[in-house]
Amino acid sequence: MSDNQKGQLGSLFDTPILPYIRESDFAVRRPWRIPARRLLDYLWIYIQAGRCTIQVNGITYGFEPGDFCLIQPNDCVVLEGMTDTITPFAHMDIFYHPEREKSFPTRPGQVDLKPYLHLLQPRLNDYRGISLPVKIQPAQPTTFRDTFLRMVGLWQQRDFISQLEAQQAATTLIIALLKDQPWPRETSFQELQSLNWITSYLSFHLNEPVSVSDMARHAHLSPSHFSALFHARFGMSPHRYLLRLRVLHAQDLLLHTQLSLQQIASYCGFASVHHFAKAFKKVTGHTPGSQRTPASEKHSEDDPATHL
Repeated sequence: MSDNQKGQLGSLFDTPILPYIRESDFAVRRPWRIPARRLLDYLWIYIQAGRCTIQVNGITYGFEPGDFCLIQPNDCVVLEGMTDTITPFAHMDIFYHPEREKSFPTRPGQVDLKPYLHLLQPRLNDYRGISLPVKIQPAQPTTFRDTFLRMVGLWQQRDFISQLEAQQAATTLIIALLKDQPWPRETSFQELQSLNWITSYLSFHLNEPVSVSDMARHAHLSPSHFSALFHARFGMSPHRYLLRLRVLHAQDLLLHTQLSLQQIASYCGFASVHHFAKAFKKVTGHTPGSQRTPASEKHSEDDPATHL
């Protein structure tokens, strides 16, 4: 991942976490070696028996029984079993990707990922506040190990319920890793991200009177602190943001429904058609009636407010 791309990853809130196990096995092998390759996804390895050396981006790590390894996307890795080994592993996505079924565990020698960059998973370590080592040390290693082995075993069964349970186990492992991170919990950046719920909340209450005090109470903040935080996050006041959401919804209803202006005003939380028309023109520069499609105009000919 380029330095540019690294700077763009802010918060885990920005990308849905939805584990997808691509390949998993218990891997019982005699001394072995897998030459250099660069990963598109995450590779988790548990050293159950034997000794391994794993080179990641030119740095060599030694692994003994009981150790866990996490190799992240775009890492260049060389794997070697120095003895007979049992190394349960899982290739998986952590973040949702609509084309996840097109991705694959890369093959030996495959170090140029340019043709597949659209499939590359985001790296956990490129998010603010996260710094996971290659050799991970879970706070509860026994529980982590048991969950990992259970995940691998469930994935091997391939039936629908087992697959769901395997994905659930993967989510549990990710949560455990993130909980172990010593990242700061109360930073201004995280406060900004804590308002990610607001658009959904306002959309749900769009036809109701919603005050800044209502929003602040929902965020467990004082109105003044909430307003300052909101402006820093969205670049405008809560009132203006809510007005824009109402007008955007009204535009959609004007274009795609045959509802009267009175109905649209009510559905979008405006006290009257006059209030609606005034706010609509202020935001869009147009009257509500001018946004009507021919189909919706036909139904609204008898609406005295159509030409507002």
